[in-house]
Amino acid sequence: MAQTVHFDAQSFQAARKSGGVLLADFFATWCMPCRMLEPVIQQLAADYEGRAAVGKVDIDELRELAEEYRVQSVPTVIIFKDGEPVETLVGVRPLDTLKSALDRALQ
Repeated sequence: MAQTVHFDAQSFQAARKSGGVLLADFFATWCMPCRMLEPVIQQLAADYEGRAAVGKVDIDELRELAEEYRVQSVPTVIIFKDGEPVETLVGVRPLDTLKSALDRALQ
């Protein structure tokens, strides 16, 4: 199973600018709903390995990124395509919802 990447500022920008699809899970370690979403994010990383980057952004460590993308509550999942955000999903979402969003971005 693919490991979920925990982004730092540099690796996030590299993944965002890679020209492909990126799913970024903006989370906090103290957030219980974020913990509930963790297995879903891990599953997405495995299912989309080689087709989309999947990673996590700790809002307490990367506050500037959270502010830049207007993350006001966690978890917030932002899907990027060609470096630009194309879809934002706030709150815990089921695997199928996130897969559908990723599939739309991959088209």
